Amino acid sequence: MRLLPFFALTAVLLAQEPPRIASSSKPGGPKLVPSWETQVQAGTTILAIPPPRGQIVDRAGQPLAQTRLSYNLCIQFPSPLSFTDAEVRTFVERRIAVAEGLLAHPIAWTPEQALKHYKNRGILPMVVALDLKQSEIEAFKKVNPEGFALQPTYQRHYPNGRMAAHIVGYAGRSGRLLDGPIQANEPMWPGAEGRAGLEQSFDDQLQGRAGQYHLTTDATGRRVSEQVMAPPQPGYNVVTTIDSRIQKLCEQALERGCKRGAMVVVDPNNGDILAMASWPAFNPNSFIPFISTEDFKALQDDPNNPLFPRSYQAAYPPGSVFKVIVGAAAMQSGKVDPGDEFSCPGALKIGGLTFNNWKRGHAGSLNFADALTQSCNTWFYQVGMKIGSKIMADYSQRFGLGQRTGIPLGAESAGVIPNDEYMKRVHKRIMAGGDLANFSIGQGDVTTTPLQMAMAMGAVGNGGTLYAARLVNQVQSIDGQIVTAYDVRARSQIDFEKEVLAALKRGMTGVVESRAGTAPVARISGLPVAGKTGTAQWGAGKKERTAAWFAGFAPVDKPKYSFAALYESDARNASDAHGGTSAAPMIARVLRELAKDEIAARALDKKSKTKKKKDEDEPDAEPKEKPAKKDE
Repeated sequence: MRLLPFFALTAVLLAQEPPRIASSSKPGGPKLVPSWETQVQAGTTILAIPPPRGQIVDRAGQPLAQTRLSYNLCIQFPSPLSFTDAEVRTFVERRIAVAEGLLAHPIAWTPEQALKHYKNRGILPMVVALDLKQSEIEAFKKVNPEGFALQPTYQRHYPNGRMAAHIVGYAGRSGRLLDGPIQANEPMWPGAEGRAGLEQSFDDQLQGRAGQYHLTTDATGRRVSEQVMAPPQPGYNVVTTIDSRIQKLCEQALERGCKRGAMVVVDPNNGDILAMASWPAFNPNSFIPFISTEDFKALQDDPNNPLFPRSYQAAYPPGSVFKVIVGAAAMQSGKVDPGDEFSCPGALKIGGLTFNNWKRGHAGSLNFADALTQSCNTWFYQVGMKIGSKIMADYSQRFGLGQRTGIPLGAESAGVIPNDEYMKRVHKRIMAGGDLANFSIGQGDVTTTPLQMAMAMGAVGNGGTLYAARLVNQVQSIDGQIVTAYDVRARSQIDFEKEVLAALKRGMTGVVESRAGTAPVARISGLPVAGKTGTAQWGAGKKERTAAWFAGFAPVDKPKYSFAALYESDARNASDAHGGTSAAPMIARVLRELAKDEIAARALDKKSKTKKKKDEDEPDAEPKEKPAKKDE
């Protein structure tokens, strides 16, 4: 058994950090001797060397997807290629038996496959086992059986397993193992192509440039020269805005808190997506080097759908989280003043139908901040009827709802913000009073994604700027040069009146801090949190489910994080899910960890300010005279 010359070179090159690809092959080598005889097997075969894909990394450069060295087990036929069909079968059969003994598992092959390879491409090794385990590689090296070669190749690797799987996606083998006549510039082994996530969206940039390998054989088919004429060029690296630590915290919270759900954390000061988690998740390493039909079918048939990125492809009714948007629209448009009071009865009749508050009894007259803190449905029914659907739809769009954020991932959902045109197209009528009531509390036809809601909360937290969601920061070449940069960009601006913004923050803070609030579980020592719970139903009859939300920002005074968490109930347990008891606890687990950083930062800032003030207050001390030295 041996390593093929070029592949040994590849192993050395790939071990370097960063993986710069360069050839150290010396020019020249054995030359063909001219002959008057027809040299049927003589010639130079030119093959393409698939390049290593570029890395996908988080904002700190930690790898989310990278290339690793993999070994395939091959049978190497002796030259000259003069075996009969029977001898080929016998040769392969004996070596398969040796390989199965060392690998401790069967190898699928047929005599027809072996004969086809031998006759079409016998000068090249025949792959019989892909991506050997380290123990298998060591077993072969220890025994060193004759007639085998270990073929190093590039394989994709996801060092964090399922973490950020819906963002990163996965790369699959770009073709099958070839068995036909050798074609000029055909790849030495199948490359990889992006099939989902950023692997797919940035496939062209990640691919790199193939190298060129020349294999020269004599009249008998014996190798006389092997050269790397042009080394492969690695693909570009994609630098995301993801913070791996926050992403991991979100996924751990989802795993602990729900069967299905999503969580998004954004920097409200620039629109950077720090975490975007969907649960359940999958391990993209399962697709390397390829996934079996049975395993893929199991993923597809899983009722919890682990392949589905709920954070940006699923649109849910936002429920009472939407009241933040309605309140902003009502006050900023001038239709309602922050101090205006409306009653909060247990029920309200609209258009002949009775619409209930979520809790019984009359809560009295409330202003906006108190109504938001208590999440009074009937208060918002009245305000929604007062301002109308046009204003609510307009402000919803200014907050980025009902439209895609534009992240570079496929099939992002736009959600729905209904208006008269939508109602005519879908329901064949204009919006009625009942529709308007549902609209005002984020139900009916209103749907939004967790990503959209996290971005909207960021706009409230930062004072009115809706930034474009940014998932990728840069694309870099292998030497760190910026190929493409994605700048921070504002999508819309709401010039909040001071009183309006104060009322919004007061109401959202009350949700967490007030005794009457619906999310006391999200109260974090050292990290003031503003948020809003939401509980909404969708589906009909026995298929009805509940979407439980908690969205907001923290710290309240200078937000560093805006967030949205979504808990998706089972159909049979829909009534047990609530924003304050299902979604808020998941966010609280994440915020408690982030609070440690915030508390430390605030303590350091306070210490620095105290020292500065002390230095400013104290007068310069008079220099002390040094005592004169005595004569010795």
